[in-house]
Amino acid sequence: MAKEQLPEVETRLYINGKWLDGSEDPIAIINPATGDTLAKVQAGGKKEVKSAIKAANDAFSEWSEKSPAERATLMNKMADLVEEDSERLAKIMTMEQGKPLTQAKGEIQTNVENLRWNAAEGQRLLGEIVPSPATNQWQVRKQAVGVVGAITPWNFPSNMIIRKISPAIAAGCTVILKPSKQTPLSALALMELFDKAGFPAGVVNIVLGDSSTIGTILSESDDVQKITFTGSTEVGQTLNEQAAPTLKNVSMELGGHAPYIIFPDADIERAVETLIQTKFINNGQVCTSPNRIFVHKDIKQKVTDRIVEAIKDVTVGNGLDDPTTGPLINQDGVEKVVAQLKDATDKGAKILAGGHKLTDGEYADGFFFEPTVLDGVTKDMDIFYQETFGPVIPLITFEDEEAVIKDANDTEFGLASYFFATNIHTIDNVSNKLQYGMVGVNDTDISNSATPFGGVKHSGFGRENGTYGVEEYVEVKFVNIRTAK
Repeated sequence: MAKEQLPEVETRLYINGKWLDGSEDPIAIINPATGDTLAKVQAGGKKEVKSAIKAANDAFSEWSEKSPAERATLMNKMADLVEEDSERLAKIMTMEQGKPLTQAKGEIQTNVENLRWNAAEGQRLLGEIVPSPATNQWQVRKQAVGVVGAITPWNFPSNMIIRKISPAIAAGCTVILKPSKQTPLSALALMELFDKAGFPAGVVNIVLGDSSTIGTILSESDDVQKITFTGSTEVGQTLNEQAAPTLKNVSMELGGHAPYIIFPDADIERAVETLIQTKFINNGQVCTSPNRIFVHKDIKQKVTDRIVEAIKDVTVGNGLDDPTTGPLINQDGVEKVVAQLKDATDKGAKILAGGHKLTDGEYADGFFFEPTVLDGVTKDMDIFYQETFGPVIPLITFEDEEAVIKDANDTEFGLASYFFATNIHTIDNVSNKLQYGMVGVNDTDISNSATPFGGVKHSGFGRENGTYGVEEYVEVKFVNIRTAK
């Protein structure tokens, strides 16, 4: 197993253009592949959060009044720096979060694309002139919403940050970032580059520390005009409640429980190959990961045999060795997978491959779990309704198109969904009736800079990416100008 040193990275808070020590106890960052402590980062509390809010408020007027082209210049400079520093950024991410190095490098490249896309999109926030029946001039203007509190998760510790910050600053907002305390090093490395790029003090700030404390202050502050959050539905509900009294703008990208339906006329090889590739990205720790695999009874055995065979080629290891998939984030992640499997097997499901935590040799000190295939899953099992953040493929047999649509929609979540079919009537019917914000047909590539990303139901509201992403950070103002006496 690879044993390497963490690249040099800042460990302090970044507020109002300055690196500062925090007033709370430092936070230890653990490598999930080895159990080693990588670093201790500074943590802040109420004082630091309020300082960051003040800094962002003070910076807002000047930043929002800059031309979109001026903001775009700095954002493109930031994109250049991220690209130049991609090797270091990827290694930091792999060591603190666990994902394979190739996947980490891909995430960094997505940051570059997000920055460049939003730099351009910020210059296309067009207003309009509405024809008036009188001599008045009617204008519709789009203006930055204000100070943004951005709260991001650990599973994509770099891109979730850029995907929120880049449209916000492109629109003219200023930002206070609160990253996951499990993976703050990737966030701090990005802050180094924002500083190096020359963004004015207070435009981008980072506060590390207790999630409840920081989230509450950001949500309840009258000086924060928007909260953008990616994480669990439960935390999202809490943040919404806290933000309600101030009536601030809120957008939420929450949990998912994606169905993956293979119809009898599907290209089986493509469906299985795509499933294996997608399921083990970040070891299944992805809100859009396929979680309920519905297979038509006529092809069930063939598909099952092919999945069990294909999973043998999935390699597990330290992300620095660039296997197919790495460790789970922590022991809690392991225990959740174990609990779901036990519940399912106690109720009649059968494990066809995997099913255990890896503990021998190079796996001894990390949070590794075998790639697992679970057959005979039914609706009375927890895994049918609970999101699985782990390397488990649960197989469910179906017979009828309308019935499988109903079962696929039988969840509180509505983020991503996938199905494989060739019949045009099936494609039209199923894509229309799936109650999800995103539908992949014969493909799982549903996230890129140019297209909207987000869900419905308990998977949240609001959209990231595309033209819709920047629109989340503006208010629409109507101006009526009387042009005649």
